[in-house]
Amino acid sequence: MARFNRNSTPTNRLLASLPSADLARLMPALEQVDLAFGQRLHEPGHGQEHFYFPMTCIVSLLGVLQNGDSAEVSLTGREGGVGLGLVLGGDTTLTQAMVQSAGTALRWKSSALRREMKRGGVVQRMLLRYIQAVWTQTAQSALCNRHHTLEQQLCRWLLLSLDRIDGNVLRMTQQLIANMLGVRRERLALVAKRMQADGWISYRHGVIVVRDRAKLEAKVCECYEVVKAEYRRLIEYPRTCVMPKARRRRLE
Repeated sequence: MARFNRNSTPTNRLLASLPSADLARLMPALEQVDLAFGQRLHEPGHGQEHFYFPMTCIVSLLGVLQNGDSAEVSLTGREGGVGLGLVLGGDTTLTQAMVQSAGTALRWKSSALRREMKRGGVVQRMLLRYIQAVWTQTAQSALCNRHHTLEQQLCRWLLLSLDRIDGNVLRMTQQLIANMLGVRRERLALVAKRMQADGWISYRHGVIVVRDRAKLEAKVCECYEVVKAEYRRLIEYPRTCVMPKARRRRLE
């Protein structure tokens, strides 16, 4: 665990979207941490002590039933953050955050986040826009799981995961992916086997290699692009916009 080097550029896109002055103000409060596969960042009904900005890891937000069954609600990597309940003023959550791909993240104490939210301004607006992007992902996942084939759902999930890492290798088991999608492993294995036979992916000992991303993109349903487009609109587009002075004064 180490403090983030304030002279380096963060790989987390939420942080990278901030103006340099706002980012410089946050940096002293950020700690770089290594997150292990399967590590749980928060549990249902328990307090949240930190907000996480993933850099090289991927974190799944899961809904968990009383019998232990679970399904993925949203997926977060270097494009976002984990601990959105804190942003909205909550102390606990009904979801579980689990690391599905090991890596590094920047950790922010909840007390520091609350001070920043009270301050208002650019950071607050960025986090609230990101919450809207996550809501879109959650809603689109529900639609996808109801109306699209398991093959399309798997393509969506693989592409969203690839967007959050460098390269084309995902280290995770079929059982884990089945849990994320809320389906039986046997069903998922049949679909993955067909995709492997067609040369789209290869799978061996808990490692999935995407061999032909273009085939996944051709097969995936509209849900993948809807989620990406909403993120671009809410996070990437505002960064490039300059609000006219007259409009800025009215808002202030």
